[in-house]
Amino acid sequence: MSFDPSSAAPTGGTAALSAVLDDVLRTGADLAAAEVARTRALAAAGHLALDVMADRRAHARASEMALREVASELAAAENLSDRTVQSQIGRAMTLVDDYPRTLAAWEAGVITRAHVHAIVDVGSPLPVEVRGEFDLLSVATAEGLSPGRLRSRLAALAERLQPTTQTQRHGRGRDTRCVRIVTGHDGMSDLVATLPTVLAVGIYDRLSQQAHAVIDARDETGDSVPDERTTAQLRADILADLLLTAAPEADPTRTDDGPGILGDIRARVQVVVPALTMLAPGRENSDPAELVGHGPLDADTARALAETTALPWDRVVTHPVTGEVLHTDTYHRGTAIDRFLRARDRHCRWPGCTVPAIRAEVDHTHDYALGGATEVSNLAHLCQRHHTQKQFTRWRIRQVSGGVLEWTSPTGRTYTDEPLPYSPAVRFLPDDPPPPEPREQPAPF
Repeated sequence: MSFDPSSAAPTGGTAALSAVLDDVLRTGADLAAAEVARTRALAAAGHLALDVMADRRAHARASEMALREVASELAAAENLSDRTVQSQIGRAMTLVDDYPRTLAAWEAGVITRAHVHAIVDVGSPLPVEVRGEFDLLSVATAEGLSPGRLRSRLAALAERLQPTTQTQRHGRGRDTRCVRIVTGHDGMSDLVATLPTVLAVGIYDRLSQQAHAVIDARDETGDSVPDERTTAQLRADILADLLLTAAPEADPTRTDDGPGILGDIRARVQVVVPALTMLAPGRENSDPAELVGHGPLDADTARALAETTALPWDRVVTHPVTGEVLHTDTYHRGTAIDRFLRARDRHCRWPGCTVPAIRAEVDHTHDYALGGATEVSNLAHLCQRHHTQKQFTRWRIRQVSGGVLEWTSPTGRTYTDEPLPYSPAVRFLPDDPPPPEPREQPAPF
């Protein structure tokens, strides 16, 4: 039986789905209120333990034991680990003390638990004295965003509140790079590498490209012994090949002792660098670069990428106040529309999706086969998952001015996705206070 996404739903089907959605939203709000109540109760338990020890002028070890005592009491009542409960108490105290507006927004159903976790996780490296401002701005930023997209925006926001630069902190962070083994079950282990983000993303991207190349090659050749490895399994096998033999042995195009097509594949990362950050290395308060889909990138790494890559960089001209993309160009001839769309969209345009544009497809909002024009006002990036969803489900999409996409669900609800603006080139600061009025001099005798 074929499915025609344009056909009407069975009688009552859409109404039933709408009713289920209402139930999910209502129970979600009830659950949020209950979770916030539990959070406040756990924080109260933690404060009670600390208050008791404060009266005794106890040292840090005694305070730790007081918290452990309270956690053990609660854990025993709930059949949980005391370590788990103590961790919950610590997180609850952080929320209540440092993020009251976030907690209130969660309680009101404005944001979800996943949004709260994103705010607390991104804000954790910030000094306590600036968390109040971060809390206020985070709640204002979270409206209408998925937790994934919120994280990337919060990362840039937290960067502006840091007393030290991204470059300084990245320098310290690089000292923690390492490789370690976490032993698992059934003869398996996790090999964990802690690396600078741009290197980790590049490695993962190259492994993904190589895995897809293997899959494409085996689909074309149709070997008698089928290779049924998944993309995830191929990434792991190719990583092991490269580390143990310095060559991808899984390469189906390799016919001699040299590397085949997999050896020619190089990693791709999508980086946005403000012009002043590139041109003025020593400039204070410059906007951080961004590794699209992952957050801020220190200026030194961004400049090193720009200086060593042989590929052309796209210049993106944005509105000085709104940050909207106005124009793109490059010193090399290329596909102007694609450059513009990469600069404007930066990631898949399904609400909440964070797949970078370099791994998404340019899609005609109004289908080309149905007369849709090939122009920026009718094009947007969609990842494979959401491109398929647009084609084969009852979701509908419309593009309005400024690259804004309006998605309409099968129940008639509309969700808007707007292109993420770039940081404005012009910043408006409060006016200096006016000079004092000159005093009237007394007349001479």
